[in-house]
Amino acid sequence: MRPILALTAALALVAGCATAPDSAPDVGPSRLIEDLRILSADDMQGRAPDTEGGLKARAYLVQRLEDLGVAAPPSGRLQAISGEVRRQSGTRQVSGANILGLIPGTTHADRYIVVTAHYDHLGVHDDQIHNGADDNASGVASVLELVRRLKARPPEHSVLIVFFDAEESGLLGARRFVENPVVPLANIALNLNLDMTARAETDNHLWVTGTYQNPSFRPLLEPIAPVDGISLSFGKDTPQDTGANNWVEASDHGPFFRAGVPFIYLGVDFHPDYHQPTDDFDRIRPEVFTAATELAVRAFRALDQGVN
Repeated sequence: MRPILALTAALALVAGCATAPDSAPDVGPSRLIEDLRILSADDMQGRAPDTEGGLKARAYLVQRLEDLGVAAPPSGRLQAISGEVRRQSGTRQVSGANILGLIPGTTHADRYIVVTAHYDHLGVHDDQIHNGADDNASGVASVLELVRRLKARPPEHSVLIVFFDAEESGLLGARRFVENPVVPLANIALNLNLDMTARAETDNHLWVTGTYQNPSFRPLLEPIAPVDGISLSFGKDTPQDTGANNWVEASDHGPFFRAGVPFIYLGVDFHPDYHQPTDDFDRIRPEVFTAATELAVRAFRALDQGVN
């Protein structure tokens, strides 16, 4: 999540959920936590673009998609990005790569849900590693769990999985994808973006932003019941939401919104470790993260079944 915004648990199955539970191996929650741990470890060096840690995170995610049996789209597994970033010390050029995967749909093969999460973070500053466990190793791990479920129970729409690079450098990866889409923008039913999905204990909510702009999505998502005390909450997208409390363009869904592509953003509210070197794996409560990820999976299923 940009500055302008601003260990195993069983998945709970709650009565009243709008969609049927997924059928998948029980190893999901432990793998979810392990993906987060690996991506936010010190040896990833904060996953900044154009760094050894960023390249290591990229290689890990490419291998995870391969292991999950997710094919690359015809355009290829990687989409190169580059751009200038302004810092207090001056302007510098940033290069990186988005990571892509494709899961064919069973009913709407030519209509796409683009599921996104950025894998970069802030890197090392003043000799302190900013591991970005919540921002955004969590969103990436949640997407990998969704991918595992989609391989076990395929989606109705085709799904493009995109792990964006250089979000923290000005949404460079998302901007590159929208300006050079690997499928026509007109064929994208929506962008579902996950950025910070672990620390829901702040207010016990996983926030849903984008239903003000796309009101037909809200009736699809409202019936989703809470999981282990964590519930969906709608907002941070109206004209009354100002400054850091408006998230309409606060993460990688912003370029989709500007291009007229429907979007939903899922993320937790701010917490004291946001963009701090203390955003570490040991601050994550596995049961909370697992519950929020389950909500995200159910949100995807509801949207997949409900959108045109």
